[in-house]
Amino acid sequence: MSAWKIISFKDDVYTLCFFLRFPQTISMCIAFSLVASMGHERGAIGDWCLAIWCLCFIVTFFMSVFEYRYYYRNFPFFWYKLPITYACYAALLCLSTSIIYPVFYVQYLPHGPSRDRAIAASAFSCIACVLYATDVAYTWKHYEFEDIPCYVLTLPGLLKILESFVACVIFVFLSNTSLYLHQPALKWCVAVYSICFVQVAVAMLLRLGGWENRLPLPLPIFHLGLSVLSVLLYVSALVLWPLYQFDEKLGGQPHWDSDMSCVGELIDYGCIWEQRLAVAVLTAINLLIYVADLVYWTRQVSVGTEHQPSTPSPLHSQDVSLQSSAVP
Repeated sequence: MSAWKIISFKDDVYTLCFFLRFPQTISMCIAFSLVASMGHERGAIGDWCLAIWCLCFIVTFFMSVFEYRYYYRNFPFFWYKLPITYACYAALLCLSTSIIYPVFYVQYLPHGPSRDRAIAASAFSCIACVLYATDVAYTWKHYEFEDIPCYVLTLPGLLKILESFVACVIFVFLSNTSLYLHQPALKWCVAVYSICFVQVAVAMLLRLGGWENRLPLPLPIFHLGLSVLSVLLYVSALVLWPLYQFDEKLGGQPHWDSDMSCVGELIDYGCIWEQRLAVAVLTAINLLIYVADLVYWTRQVSVGTEHQPSTPSPLHSQDVSLQSSAVP
C-alpha cells in the first residue's frame, strides 16, 4: 500500500498546528465552557451541542499533539486519510450547532447572562466552523496523493459524509424523546435513521480501513444493495414522520400555534413543533442524498465496474505525483 509524502512536511505541520489547529482548539474550548457554565438553562439541545464541541476539542487537541510530536516520521497511509475526514465532519458539525442552537433554543431564552453566554458560544462555533473548513482546503492543497485517492475526495465519499452528517443532525432533535415515544410508527422512523446511519458508518470504516477487498461480493453490488435498502427505508420514514406528526386525525399538530411549547414559556427542548418540522425536512434531504448515491452505484454496476478496481474515481481529474523533502 502506498504511503503519503508531504512537500515541506515539517513547515506544513508547524503552520497547520499554530495557525489552524490551535485556534480550532481554543474556539471549541471557549464554546463548550460558556454553555457548560449555564447549568440547567442550556437545555437538552445545548447538551448535544456541548457534547459536539467537547468532542471536537478533544480530537483536535490530540491530533495536533500527535502530528507535532511525530512530524519527522512518515505516517502510514491510513493516518493521512484521517485528518481531512475529521476536518470535514468537524466543519459540518460546527456549522450545524451554529445554526441549531441559536434558531431552536437561544432565541427563546430571556435576556440575561445565560442568553449572552449562549450567543457567544454560537459565535465561537461559527469561528471554529470557518477554521475547520480552512483546514479541509489547506489539507486538500498540501497533502498530495499517490496511486490511491483519499476517500473523502471522491463522489461516493462525499455522499457518505453528507448522509452520516444529516443523520447526526436528526439525532440531535431526536434527543427529545417526546417527539416519537408515543407512537410506534414514529419509533420505526427512529429505527430507520439508526439502521441507515450504521450502514454508512460500516461502509466508511471498510473503505478507510482498506478492508473492502475482503467482501464476498463485488464492491459496486455491495454498495448498490446498501443504497437500495436505505432509499426504501427513508421513503417509509418520509411518509410516516409527517403523517403522524402533522395529521390531526392521527394525533399530530398541523399548525405551529397549536403547540404550547412554541407560544408559552420556554421548556428544556424549545419549540417542539419546529423540531418535528426540522426532522421532516432533514429526512427529505437525506433521502435525496441516498437517491444520488443509488444512481451512482447503479451506473457503476450497469457499466460493469464490478470487474474493475474498486477505488472510485476521484473528483479531481488526476492525481499529483508525490515528492518529499528529506527531513533531518
